[in-house]
Amino acid sequence: MVVDGIDEADRAVGRLFHALADATRRDMLRRCVRGELSVSRLAAAYPMSFAAVQKHVTVLERAGLVTKERRGREQLVRTDPDAVARARQALDALESAWRARVDRMTGLLSEEGGKDGSDTG
Repeated sequence: MVVDGIDEADRAVGRLFHALADATRRDMLRRCVRGELSVSRLAAAYPMSFAAVQKHVTVLERAGLVTKERRGREQLVRTDPDAVARARQALDALESAWRARVDRMTGLLSEEGGKDGSDTG
């Protein structure tokens, strides 16, 4: 379902979590954190076609989790350390929103309990 009014920041967060939702892409990301790797070297680590690995890398790149740089015949993949911080910020914002909702519900329930005399506190 597509919702009207979603801004580019929300779309970027969506791409980020879509990329992180796949175990193979998370593994690729972990491998690239240790140092830049060529797409060919990444492909050697997985039982899939080179084209499939390229597609996974493209999803990671569109999400801003990795960058690719061509050096000669190789495409080198490296992680963007700020991307993980962006994911963390998005999760922190969601956590804050939910905690605020729970706090409001708790407050309302406490008020209601006091009004009907059931609060013996």
